[in-house]
Amino acid sequence: VWLNFTSIFGRSNGLGNICTVVRDFYWVTFVIHVSAFMLLLTKSPSQRCLSLLMKDVLQPYVPGYHGDVEKDGQKYNQMEDLLAEFDCPCVMDCKMGVRTYLEEELTKARKKWTQCPTPEENEQKTVTKPRYMQWRETISSTATLGFRIEGVKKEDGTVNRDFKKTKTREQVTLAFHDFVKGNKDILNLYLERLKEIRGTLEISQFFKTHEVIGSSLLFVHDSKGRAKVWMIDFGKTTPLPEGQELTHRATWEEGNREDGYLSGLDSVVNIISSMLDSET
Repeated sequence: VWLNFTSIFGRSNGLGNICTVVRDFYWVTFVIHVSAFMLLLTKSPSQRCLSLLMKDVLQPYVPGYHGDVEKDGQKYNQMEDLLAEFDCPCVMDCKMGVRTYLEEELTKARKKWTQCPTPEENEQKTVTKPRYMQWRETISSTATLGFRIEGVKKEDGTVNRDFKKTKTREQVTLAFHDFVKGNKDILNLYLERLKEIRGTLEISQFFKTHEVIGSSLLFVHDSKGRAKVWMIDFGKTTPLPEGQELTHRATWEEGNREDGYLSGLDSVVNIISSMLDSET
């Protein structure tokens, strides 16, 4: 059975059951929903990570990966549809970490752009690409809280992506409050799940040995009181050299590849805990 589907934060492209997944914006990926599964083109770089994660302690907290299938001569990765168990779900995508670019992207940008503004850049009042890549993380909560809200879809289908300047803890807290409509039961379910994820991340061999950039936590709940969080988007997750591990909390300095993922998760847990404390 082929189901019509529109991307969580995207638009239907008119083909009915095919759409562009905009969450994984770094790679153009097409997706088809089939029953309780979704299919992604096999060239997606997430395939390697998902294969490894199916054997890791993080398996319960990422989309299920069910191998490859073929349709119309094209191979796809068969993955779990995380929204299948929800009715008219509310969805929030939080991009995790203190940066959303790989170190190698910064290095490549420097090779193409000089560190000092050219006369043309001064005249046009522009900045070099490396500086822009670093600056853009400071206008949201990425640099200060270790995560940022990427987008929200409400149960009525309305979508809000206007979080680029949601920077302070107070602004993020208000966004979370609006997302759950102050529902303490939903917040408790989210907090429990987040603590489970954090505890599992701290013992995960996959997590210790990978730089996790551009990955998100996907929050989903519905009016029936169901709520879950998953780790998604592994298109920019890269393995470390053999023998190297990350803390995911240490301060990032160029070359150490620390991503601040756990620092961001600590912030999310702390914010939701404070919301619950303020409502008791």
